Amino acid sequence: MAFRRTVEDFACGHCGAANHGDGYTNHCARCLWSRHVDVDPGDRAATCGGLMEPVDALLERDRWLLVHRCTECGVRRRCRASAADDRDLLLEVARRRAERFMTGG
Repeated sequence: MAFRRTVEDFACGHCGAANHGDGYTNHCARCLWSRHVDVDPGDRAATCGGLMEPVDALLERDRWLLVHRCTECGVRRRCRASAADDRDLLLEVARRRAERFMTGG
């Protein structure tokens, strides 16, 4: 299914921060959490609605990507990080994932 660009502002379900959407925004710039609302990017067809925790951040082809895991159903999704994202937190997510990997967790 093709991506559907929908410009939406939203209040973060995790930290409450106001976020101004640009049609590609799918997570909070302050805490990096998201909500499970899509089956395919932009379709708003998921019925779960659970909060999605940022569980990994990786650099791929000179772009930061976030990996979210739904706290309700466990689905994992990757998305591009945004220039508005908290870079220190993005690096912290990557560091925590690396630590889990190194300790076998």
